[in-house]
Amino acid sequence: MSVSFRAKPSLVAYLTCGDPDLSTSREVALAAIEAGAEVLELGVPFSDPVADGPVIQRASERALRNHVSLEDVLKLAAEIRSESDAGQIIFTYLNPIMRMGVEKFAAAAANAGVDGALVTDLPVEEAGEYLKHMRKHDLATVFLAAPTSTDERLKRICEVSTGFVYAVSRTGVTGARKDLADDAQKLVQRIRKFTKLPIVVGFGISQPEHFAAVGKFADGAAVGTAIVHTIEQNPGKEAQAVAELIAQVVGRRSSAVSP
Repeated sequence: MSVSFRAKPSLVAYLTCGDPDLSTSREVALAAIEAGAEVLELGVPFSDPVADGPVIQRASERALRNHVSLEDVLKLAAEIRSESDAGQIIFTYLNPIMRMGVEKFAAAAANAGVDGALVTDLPVEEAGEYLKHMRKHDLATVFLAAPTSTDERLKRICEVSTGFVYAVSRTGVTGARKDLADDAQKLVQRIRKFTKLPIVVGFGISQPEHFAAVGKFADGAAVGTAIVHTIEQNPGKEAQAVAELIAQVVGRRSSAVSP
């Protein structure tokens, strides 16, 4: 399974599904695509999101209060797929998949029309069953590569990754930053030694300058916390606000219609 990256860099947009509700998430997703996002990361709310900073933690808490589940996120993905051919990646921790069952998840994801998944806390060494079922359904398996990863580990990550490789721009949790870490370019250069897959840089990207800088050495840039924060700060006009943010980051004029 491949994920299309037509522009360089392509913008990969993350949202926590169900924050503030699933209907709004659908509107935000479609608006993000219209504004220039090429791939969606559909975040599954989780009670213990250890890789995420406070903004996404709050979003998960709000979505969980709405009882949003992995099943709900897959239904949302199917709705989005009926209206767009943009890439869709389920972005989740391992626990929701284990509760559903790995085989059932892979089948349901394929049926929903998603392109693959990124399981943030699944190490490659323990991914055998997951990989088997995802491969069976031709789904991309995206893994995180960190600046602290050894070359041996980067090679292993690249061997099992399909779709793209997600390069974590710095150590620590998700969150918008003023400056893009120098580690990002060095890490991408190291990953390039082991794969020809597209490489997406994430964690901390929130501004047009970050996006432009990433475009000089990577294939895509993931924007997450800035989008989730925009949703949080714009109740009732979330989709328009996110469209304007994405259009600004990618250097396009927003096509959002003012209310």
